[in-house]
Amino acid sequence: MIELPDPKCPVARVADIIGTRWTALILRDLLISGARRYQDLQDSLVGIAPSTLSARLKMLEAKGIIERRFYEEHPPRAEYVLTEKGQSIGSVIGAMRDWGEKHQT
Repeated sequence: MIELPDPKCPVARVADIIGTRWTALILRDLLISGARRYQDLQDSLVGIAPSTLSARLKMLEAKGIIERRFYEEHPPRAEYVLTEKGQSIGSVIGAMRDWGEKHQT
């Protein structure tokens, strides 16, 4: 991530999180489908490199937007879910969808 031009600006702080390529689409999938396994996200996001998906999931987890829940111990298997903070970003993703539909861009 790059240094924010104005870390006090709320728009800059949000853009720092969801402005990276693929991040909004990961959030979209989790908002629509709920808990998703890594492979589910990989299959849904055609063209995303595994390293990019891993990096985005780690960043979202570090920011407290998603959490990784283990549902099996041997072998360890996890799924990703939105936290309460992550759920609250739904209106932002919804506004992006609405704007995209309206302007077909």
